[in-house]
Amino acid sequence: MTSREALVALNLIDHVGPVRLRQLMAHFGPDPAAILKASRQELLAVAGIGIDTAEAIASWERSVDLHGELRRISESGVHVLTQEDPEYPPLLREIYDPPMVLYVRGQLLPADRNGVALVGSRLTTPYGQDVARKLAYQLAFTGVTVVSGGARGIDTAAHQGALSAKGRTIAVLGTGINLVFPPENAGLYERIAEHGAVITQFPFNRPADKQSFPIRNRIVAGMSQGTVVVEANLASGALITANFANEYGRHVFAVPGRIDSPRSRGCHELIKQGAKLCEGAEDILSEFEYLFPPTNRPESPATTGTLPALALSEPETRVIAALTPGTEHTTDDVIRSTGLPASAASVALFSLELKKLVRQLPGKLYTRLN
Repeated sequence: MTSREALVALNLIDHVGPVRLRQLMAHFGPDPAAILKASRQELLAVAGIGIDTAEAIASWERSVDLHGELRRISESGVHVLTQEDPEYPPLLREIYDPPMVLYVRGQLLPADRNGVALVGSRLTTPYGQDVARKLAYQLAFTGVTVVSGGARGIDTAAHQGALSAKGRTIAVLGTGINLVFPPENAGLYERIAEHGAVITQFPFNRPADKQSFPIRNRIVAGMSQGTVVVEANLASGALITANFANEYGRHVFAVPGRIDSPRSRGCHELIKQGAKLCEGAEDILSEFEYLFPPTNRPESPATTGTLPALALSEPETRVIAALTPGTEHTTDDVIRSTGLPASAASVALFSLELKKLVRQLPGKLYTRLN
């Protein structure tokens, strides 16, 4: 058994996590396969290892389908990283409890070290979604990898914004990598894997639960230079991510919102506690001058009043051709004229609005700008 296979097996065992793995490897040596060969009594001799954990490890072959998991990894096109692999996120290695394995669909690159997490509530407002998309677009355009959790609301908007800028984005899941949660993000996950990566520490078929999301959140914060909370109430899991970032010595940013909106209270509380108020991408980039010097960045959108122009994607080209200057069009008009799915038409309209080629009017009407 290789060390990689042993770590996959240990990751499948209840009661074994990164901290216990470190205790076990300190006792049995650097080869994790030695842990799986140990007897119950040998395991009980390790400090911090109780009866339940010793029993789970000693009897692992009766409860763990390692061969099945390895087959699923091979057949699905997923690859597994350990901390010994150069592709393993270097910032993640620095936290107290880095995942023993990462399942990856797509590819992690050295540039992803310059990642920023954008997180927020699942139950969000149009304001929060617009801000998340615009921030993600601006960051991705400057070369920042946008990291988020693939969930509904702010996470989805953040991934969409980064993809609209043809940048990189990473989704960290709270499930097994073969599960799509929420189901409507199946297409989004495929696009993320093509232009970044979908990752998780959970084995195949692991469903989401209350424990899996905080575990996921520590990875989001741990692999990022900083965490931006776009919109969150006081009970939002996004605040857990921000707390992890603070514990890891990473930057924490918060976007202000309406003072009478419950969705803004979590962000306002973070600002009161010392998080940097974020009004645009420049507020984030200014904290990372050593990574993104001003001479290497386009002018701030706050200064120019516009975002840098990009070549139009195929859906954007179809949408712009369907719009007439001086004429108001509904989203349904655009869908009928272009034949695009509703989601693709909406993303293209949003991207064209960012590029100052389209203006959204009251009533969700759109017009082409000259």
